Amino acid sequence: MTNQAQLHEELLDALAANGSLRTDPWKKAAAAVPRHEFLRGGFFRHTTVDGFSAWESVLEGEDGWLEACYRDELLVTQIAGTIVPADIRGQITREPTSSSTLPSLVLRMLEDLQVESGMRVLEIGTGTGYSTAVLSARLGDQNVTSVEYDEGVAARARAALAQFGIHPTLVAGDGLLGHTAGGPYDRIIATCGVKAVPAAWIEQTRPGGAILATVGGWLGASELARLTVHNDGTASGPLLSGQVSFMLARPHTPPPLGLLPDLSEGKEREAIIGADVLTDWTSRFVVQFAVPDVQRLTLNRNGRTEHVLIDVTSGSWAALYQDDRGRWIARQDGPDPVWDAAEEQLGRWHAAGTPAVEEFTVTVTADGQNLHW
Repeated sequence: MTNQAQLHEELLDALAANGSLRTDPWKKAAAAVPRHEFLRGGFFRHTTVDGFSAWESVLEGEDGWLEACYRDELLVTQIAGTIVPADIRGQITREPTSSSTLPSLVLRMLEDLQVESGMRVLEIGTGTGYSTAVLSARLGDQNVTSVEYDEGVAARARAALAQFGIHPTLVAGDGLLGHTAGGPYDRIIATCGVKAVPAAWIEQTRPGGAILATVGGWLGASELARLTVHNDGTASGPLLSGQVSFMLARPHTPPPLGLLPDLSEGKEREAIIGADVLTDWTSRFVVQFAVPDVQRLTLNRNGRTEHVLIDVTSGSWAALYQDDRGRWIARQDGPDPVWDAAEEQLGRWHAAGTPAVEEFTVTVTADGQNLHW
């Protein structure tokens, strides 16, 4: 057995042992797709420069490249929207914009998709093409359509898939619009995060079909939802266990904060709930449904730490701090009091006994997206 084959087998054994890979059809599909074939362009390894987070390239054939391809790790494949590993010698401190998802998450989501042979699947976010290849191995490439926002990423995935003899329908475009020509689909799966499930996905899924997508927001908490599409054009379903995080679809990324408003303005009141709740993942997730366009930052002002929530579009904001007595004070301004809405949403959740995310249901209608428990 070659080193690569052994590494592949060991990875699949580990994923089966931890419950990510559960059924024989997906085990067979995963065994047919070597991950390193989709990482021949290399990846970026995390490092630090003068205490700052940075990235350095690891190219095919270099020390550790093959072993990393078969570890259950997310591997960054693009930085700052255009930069790939071959472009860099040394370190870069910009933000990642594309990656090869953890194999455990890829395969767990494919299992959670609950497909049957012959089903047509639309994948949002081709990435390296690895998950597209596994889908094609399971269902046949004629039943797989995949949309990638970034044309360069799409081209590299197309080349890798073709070299491997896999020819699904690949589209370079805005995945939030789906791909009408290939619909209706039995399943849609998204390997990017969204603030809200797009109407186009619901329209392109047959009634009774399902959408598997990570729903999140600009407060940095997200969860995996499996929504069933209904005859009336709505969709609803549960959140699945385990915190799942993807890069947001590029059209859903937050706008620049720009020039901050005068945070000394606004009306103050004692807060019922303090900003310290936002250290909790599920609390942030709950708050996002009340204030979906809010971003969060922390500032040191007047000798104290202020937790600021700001909606750039509406101009609404809230700043929370603890006074000398340890009380949380909320100062707000703008047309939509941000912390009022957050407290109301959190209050309902607390009154219900803070149920776990597995007890949540997401419903998407023409009026928007709602969270219930």
